Amino acid sequence: MAASTGENPALLIKKLAGVLLLILGLLLTATGVSLSYDGLTAIGAFLLVVGLVLLILKIVRRNQPLN
Repeated sequence: MAASTGENPALLIKKLAGVLLLILGLLLTATGVSLSYDGLTAIGAFLLVVGLVLLILKIVRRNQPLN
């Protein structure tokens, strides 16, 4: 594991999952568009959105004030 990131392990997993879903979604979307597979394009777009949501939630949680 990384040297003292100061983050909750669950947040690190969300970040990694978000990035992996973005990459997988991008690959599936590009493949679906190039091969004209509507289903594959839709699945890829869905994975892109889920990856973006996970990363946005992580950023919002990180930027909350320390009350």
